[in-house]
Amino acid sequence: MPLFRSSVACLLVFACHVASAREYAYSDAHLHYVDFFQETAGMPELLKAMADNRIEHVMISGIPVAKKWHEDEPRRPRYYAGDDADAYWYSATDVIVAAAVNSLPPERRQYFHPFLSGFNPNDKNSVAHIQRMLDLNPGLWQGIGEVFTRHDDLTALTSGDTPRANNEAMTRIYHLAAENDLPVMLHSNITSKREKNPLYLAEVEEPLRNHPHTRFIWAHAGTSAEIHRHQPRLDFLLPTLTRMLEAYPNLFVDLSWSMLTPYLLDEQGKPRGEWLKLVERFPERFMLGSDVVGRFNKLGQEMRSFDPFLDALPEDVARKVARDNFLSILPRPL
Repeated sequence: MPLFRSSVACLLVFACHVASAREYAYSDAHLHYVDFFQETAGMPELLKAMADNRIEHVMISGIPVAKKWHEDEPRRPRYYAGDDADAYWYSATDVIVAAAVNSLPPERRQYFHPFLSGFNPNDKNSVAHIQRMLDLNPGLWQGIGEVFTRHDDLTALTSGDTPRANNEAMTRIYHLAAENDLPVMLHSNITSKREKNPLYLAEVEEPLRNHPHTRFIWAHAGTSAEIHRHQPRLDFLLPTLTRMLEAYPNLFVDLSWSMLTPYLLDEQGKPRGEWLKLVERFPERFMLGSDVVGRFNKLGQEMRSFDPFLDALPEDVARKVARDNFLSILPRPL
């Protein structure tokens, strides 16, 4: 009898554990439909990846630059960092995204949230391009971005001046975004590859302060894989981000892959307590993104990689981060 009771108890504990295991529905807040050559695996593959991995909604955008295959290069590069050839601003990326979303039947289209990205952030004419795209497809566009400003090696390779998130061209775009109730996703690195201080923070903080009616999504909280190749972890990131979330209610944070390690998870893959506390303190200000570029075979893997962190949060907070927070910042229905 004792052995029997022990076996039953073990089974009950196992059953309770299985019953309490969480499964998340996701919103992908950062997805690029095309890669740096403006190529894509296509909408059927994206739809399958979403259906197979409980990804209910996606932010879908292009890539605002195209990588040049230079005359002197014997092989076509596979990525923007494949060689020293330029990248150049490519407005037709928005046309590709619009065509893909408009090809869907209405019942599927509601799960796709297109963001405009095909403009030069240094050009004061860009606000006119955005307005034209809004006029050409009324009701289609639900945000602006990912806007490439400071972006480590990509910044160095892109033709023209280095964009800043606080220049006059972007100021015009923030005003347009507020007028149209559109969130803006910014890629603006908080520092360079070498500097161990928030060198470029003012470029993000100034728009946050000057445009309180514009909702900003900070891609990767100003980090990037290239920064982390030189600086494994930015020790100033957590206190800086804490202060900014306190000061600016219009700031939201995309926790896409360069934030997963070394910030959200430690070297053993366990959630870091200080980051859990930050997300719990601001439960409606964080969202998840895959940041995939034109290929969707690893989309589910990218989204599920956040599950250990989500599982350590209170369940209601975890579900907001996994799905609801992204949806909450989209334009309000008319």
